[in-house]
Amino acid sequence: MDYACFTADKGWRGQTLEAPRLRLRAPRTEDARALAELANDPEVARYTTRVPHPYELDDARLFLEQALRRTAGCETGRGYAFAVEKRIGEDLIGVIEIDPQDEGRGGVIGYWLGKSHWGRGFATEALKRVVSFAFTSLGMDWLRAGTHPKNPASARVLEKAGFSFKGMDTAFPGHDKPVEARAYRLARGDWHRREATKPRLLVAAAALLDGDGRVLLCSRPEGKTMAGLWEFPGGKVEGAETPEAALVRELKEELGIDISQSCLAPLTFASHNYDDFHLLMPLYICRAWKGAAHPKEGQRLKWVRPMRLADYPMPPADIPLVALLRDFL
Repeated sequence: MDYACFTADKGWRGQTLEAPRLRLRAPRTEDARALAELANDPEVARYTTRVPHPYELDDARLFLEQALRRTAGCETGRGYAFAVEKRIGEDLIGVIEIDPQDEGRGGVIGYWLGKSHWGRGFATEALKRVVSFAFTSLGMDWLRAGTHPKNPASARVLEKAGFSFKGMDTAFPGHDKPVEARAYRLARGDWHRREATKPRLLVAAAALLDGDGRVLLCSRPEGKTMAGLWEFPGGKVEGAETPEAALVRELKEELGIDISQSCLAPLTFASHNYDDFHLLMPLYICRAWKGAAHPKEGQRLKWVRPMRLADYPMPPADIPLVALLRDFL
């Protein structure tokens, strides 16, 4: 089933929201079986207000039908529903939703993940991305959410995203009737003030092009954030370094190659708001260096044709650079 009427109002047309380890995308009818398997768990139902138990395939199909229509703007009372999937492997792990309130000036957020994905920071990551979307793309002024009184883990997720506890709510929207919940709220002004305190991180990256026109990608090694994702080689600009000087140093340390600053041609840059910092990353083109690139810090290397770059899961900051690089090449 194809709902093609994603509307342009308030800045959303059904596009995927990227997070460091997750993608938040529009739900699809083919998600039904995976959703049913995840949600048909008494522990999931126990701590949510809208997931019944047992949760069968027909329940998943009904949810998807309603979510698709509401997200597409085909019904009055439009809402926004996202299927949460991992960037590596593209496994579906849960759902996060925004129900607009007060004529779109605010919204109620609800979310759940399959139990096997609890305790790994995925809920916090998804929630922070949706909060940013609500305030910056939808222009909402406030958000609220509720948690089960005996679910302190979900309360911590909300607190990490900046929400404040406002007391007990005995009429919080539930599956088929109001329920008691711990009520949380976050105002856009408070969120903006919190965002303004984030540090800025300057990182320089290079698109190394070999004689066959292939681009070098490096995987982030185990133990680092976003481990397993593929990125353009480079690293943090230290102290009084220029981005070019930092690249010369980083490529020597990471890949064992020698590059002259004069061989670095600036192409574009990324500006991306991560959970704990704001990244600025200029991307340079380089076609000449000395030595053979080899991994020196536990990463994997791949020489990739430009048209295949999008096949490799990347950190959110690197993704928009791919199209620009392909157009240039």
